[in-house]
Amino acid sequence: MATQEQVREALRNVLDPEIGKPIEDIGMLKEIEIDGGTVTVHVLLTIEGCPLRDRITSDVTNAVMPLEGVEKVNVDLTPMSEEQRGSLASQLRGGKPDNPTFFTDGATSVIAVASGKGGVGKSSVTANLAVALAREGHRVGILDADVWGFSIPRMMGATGQPVGFNNMIMPLEAHGVKIISMGFFVPEETPVIWRGPMLHKAIQQFLGDVYWGDLDVLLADLPPGTGDVSISLASFLPGASMLVVTTPQEAARKVAERAGKMAEQTKLRAVGVIENMSYFACPHCGERTSIFGEGGGQEAADTLGVPLLAQIPLVPALREGGDEGTPIVVTDPSSPASIAMTDAAKALLKITNSKIGKPLQLMVNPGAAGAADAATAPAGDSGHAHAGHSH
Repeated sequence: MATQEQVREALRNVLDPEIGKPIEDIGMLKEIEIDGGTVTVHVLLTIEGCPLRDRITSDVTNAVMPLEGVEKVNVDLTPMSEEQRGSLASQLRGGKPDNPTFFTDGATSVIAVASGKGGVGKSSVTANLAVALAREGHRVGILDADVWGFSIPRMMGATGQPVGFNNMIMPLEAHGVKIISMGFFVPEETPVIWRGPMLHKAIQQFLGDVYWGDLDVLLADLPPGTGDVSISLASFLPGASMLVVTTPQEAARKVAERAGKMAEQTKLRAVGVIENMSYFACPHCGERTSIFGEGGGQEAADTLGVPLLAQIPLVPALREGGDEGTPIVVTDPSSPASIAMTDAAKALLKITNSKIGKPLQLMVNPGAAGAADAATAPAGDSGHAHAGHSH
């Protein structure tokens, strides 16, 4: 007959599908009962009517059934009490109070994707970069900060409404990427008519009330221009990086440069430019045609003092992938557009992980004798959020 210790050890491999942590670690494993060959596992659900209850039942059963002597597994699911949910929410937040800034520990590379004007493919680039990074094994999230013109849910094929409890919310996931967007809370055809303070609060909730878990990269898809949302995001994410997306023509390039220069005034760090719709390659002869002109991406990069990370060709499959919710890096990873996106994603992560251009956090021991002198000593001297959202 299996012992409680054996059952408990087997359940270490059972993770909550939304939170991604072992059910025992987050207080969901209430009790284990063993009666001969029958094992009953009592599991607490975060909310009544959890949409993933069947998956939890299946995972628990599959983990316990192989144990020697086990003939039957019963899974008893009951909702958490308000006190238990509050304790879990506090645990997920690390016991920290609400903080007006987020992702400041340096563990997550935060990249705001900006453009001066709409229609340059900024959201399409964001979606493909995110999926490319996820396919490389990184833990990636997308914050769709374009509250008015949200398009990330459609481009990523993410549907449904996130589950929330105790002022926390679980982001949806598609193609291995965690996503939060206003599109999950209002119908796609409904306009969001909000002014500055409401937008500010929405972005704060998306950052602080969403349980992102442990992310390597968070991409924030900004609305076009340099308005309220961009300013709010910069205040919540001090030290974040900014990627500028433009098309080759002069009109787009000029406006993109203004968006990039916003980084200087909001303490963001401009790190690169991606030129989208750079050229069209004839599918029959391969001849390239620069439909929107040439050189705009490189000029913008030179003006901002950052590298041009990619020139993405204009291909129908890129647009089709956005409409169908399957980014081109998934449907055709060997295409020139996919290769350019993937290479740009790798280069972008390398740049944002670099300490060059970032402010250094210096630790000073006030009790150390001669600390002031050590600061000027010559070289060689030693010295030295989240898940629930309410509307």
